[in-house]
Amino acid sequence: MKTLWTALFVLMLQFFTAQENEVYADGVFGFEENKPQKIFTDWTRVRKEPNVSSQIMDSLQTNQQVMILKKEEGVLRLGERGANWYKISYQKGDVISEGYVWGGNLCVGYRNKNGYDFLFGLSKTIDKKNKEFNTVEKQNIAGVKAMEGNTLIDEVYFDTGRGEELSYATFNIESNHKLQNVELTLKAMVSGEACGVASYDQYILFKDKKLIALPQLMNVGDADVFYHNEEYIFPNDKGGIPNAFIFKMEEMEKDDKDREKKKRSSKTYRWNGSSYTLK
Repeated sequence: MKTLWTALFVLMLQFFTAQENEVYADGVFGFEENKPQKIFTDWTRVRKEPNVSSQIMDSLQTNQQVMILKKEEGVLRLGERGANWYKISYQKGDVISEGYVWGGNLCVGYRNKNGYDFLFGLSKTIDKKNKEFNTVEKQNIAGVKAMEGNTLIDEVYFDTGRGEELSYATFNIESNHKLQNVELTLKAMVSGEACGVASYDQYILFKDKKLIALPQLMNVGDADVFYHNEEYIFPNDKGGIPNAFIFKMEEMEKDDKDREKKKRSSKTYRWNGSSYTLK
C-alpha cells in the first residue's frame, strides 16, 4: 500500500510540474488563418520550420504584409511575450515565398490613413522596479510606428503590464478631436479581460509626421468590490474646452460594511498646437 501511495504521489507531482512548465500563448498574438498581417519588428526571420533552431530562409522588415496560412501548436516565450509560430506566405517583387515566423513579431493591429501606415505591436520586455515593494517585475513594452511605405517616420513606446495578463487588444484611428494642428488621433488599448487585471488606453496624436503620446490611462475593477476609471474629455466631447484635454479619474471601494467610498479628481492639459502642458 505504501508503494502505491508513493507512486501516486510521484505521478501527481509530475502532473503539476508539467502544468507549471507548460507554455501558453498570450491572447493578443492570436491571428486568424487566411487573413493578412504585417511585420512589426525591425527585422523578422523567416524559418524553414517553426522553431528557433531551424534554418533561416529570409528576413522581413517592418510593414511587410504577410498572409497567415496556418497557426502552429508550438509556443515560444521570450520575456513576457508568448506566441505561437505561424506559417505565412509573402511577396517580394514577383516572387511569392512561404515560411514560418514567430507571432510575437507581428502587429497586434495596424491602420492606414492619408498615405501613412500606423503599426501597433508588443516589441520587448524590460525589468521595471516596483518602488512600493522594492521588487523588480517584468513589464511588456508596446509601440506604435508611423510608416510611409518602408520608411519609418516616427515611433513611440509605452508600458502595457504583464504578458500573461494580456488577452485582448484594439487599435483605432479617431478624429483630431478638434485639437489645433492635429491631423488625427490613434488609440491603442490592451486588456486582460478579467477581474482585477488592468486595461491600458494609450492616446497618440499625429501631427507634422510626429507621434505624440499622451499620459497613459488605466482602468481596473473587481466585480462590485472596487473600480478605478480614467478617461480624457477632448474639445469635441461633451464638457470639453477649446485647445485642451481634461483628465478625469473616478474610483470606488466598498468597506467591511458594504458601504461605497468614492473618490474623484481631474486635471487639465493645455494644447498649444504642438505640445501639451499641465495647467
